[in-house]
Amino acid sequence: MSFCDHCEGQRFDRAQVLRLLRQTQKDLQRKSPRCKGDEALRIVIEAVRALEIPHLEREDEIAEDQVIH
Repeated sequence: MSFCDHCEGQRFDRAQVLRLLRQTQKDLQRKSPRCKGDEALRIVIEAVRALEIPHLEREDEIAEDQVIH
């Protein structure tokens, strides 16, 4: 199966975020087992913000036979 560049990028981004969330969960369980929910969310949000996720630009001119996802 093949994906367009946009969809492939989204799949990569999603996988990258999920790996980070799983690792952050493990880190929190190890380091702060009694961490409150709001603190855990703050830590997760900071971790996701630190990711370097590239932005894919759309081409301005799109041929009529191309599919936009």
